[in-house]
Amino acid sequence: MGTPAAPAPDTDVHRGSAPGTGSVVGLIGLGAVAYTAWVLEVVLSTGLDPIETYVSELAAQDQPLGGLFRATDFTAGLLVLLGGLLALVRLLRPARDPAARRPWTVAGWAGVTLFGAATAADAWLPLSCRPTADPECAARETAGLVPATHQAHAISSSLAMTGALVGTVALTVAARRYGRLAPLARYGPALVVLELLATAWTLTAISLFTAGHGTWALGAGQRLQVLLVALWLGLLAYSVHQERRT
Repeated sequence: MGTPAAPAPDTDVHRGSAPGTGSVVGLIGLGAVAYTAWVLEVVLSTGLDPIETYVSELAAQDQPLGGLFRATDFTAGLLVLLGGLLALVRLLRPARDPAARRPWTVAGWAGVTLFGAATAADAWLPLSCRPTADPECAARETAGLVPATHQAHAISSSLAMTGALVGTVALTVAARRYGRLAPLARYGPALVVLELLATAWTLTAISLFTAGHGTWALGAGQRLQVLLVALWLGLLAYSVHQERRT
C-alpha cells in the first residue's frame, strides 16, 4: 500500500502564502486608525460635550469641522469595505478549497464588509444639526422637520453597528474554533464582551434620550463603543499579519 496522502492545508484568507493578504492587513489596519479620528476632539475646539453628544454630531452640517470628520468617516469606511471585500473574494473564489469557506469566517468578513459600506454611507448622510446639544434641533427632529438624511443616517448607523457586531463576534468565534489568528483568539473575546456591554449602554441611553429623559452619558457610551470596534479591527489586522508571517 502507498503512503496515505497528507490532508490538504487549510488555505483560507488568513494563510500568508496566498497573495493579497498583505493588502487586507493594510486596508483594515488603516481603516481602524481612520475610525479613531474623532479623538481629535480632545485637541480641537468642537463645542460639543463628548460625554453627552453623539459621535456623529461632530460631522453635522452645522459644525465648523464637520467636513473633516465626514472625510475621515468616509475614508475609514472605504478602507474597511475594500479590505472586507478583498477577503471575501479570496475566500469565495472558485479555486479556493471549500474547507476554507467556513461559515463563521465568511459571516465575519461579511459583517466587516457591511460595517465598512455603512460607515462610508454615514459620511454622505450627515445630520443637519446637533439634537443632543441643541434643544431646537431636537424639537425639529421629534416633529419630523429635519432633512430626510437624519432618518437615513440612523439607518446607516444601525447597519454599521450591526455589521461591526456580526464581524467581531463571528471572526472571534472563528479564530478560536478553527485554531487560527492567535492574537484575535486570545484577546478577541474580552473585546467582544466589552463591545456588547458598550452597545447595550448606548442603545439604552438613546432610548431614554428619545423618550425625553436626558442623555445618560450617551456620548461616553457611544465613544467607548466605536473605540472598541477600532481596537478590534486593529487586532484583526495584526492577527492576519502575524499569521501570514508564520
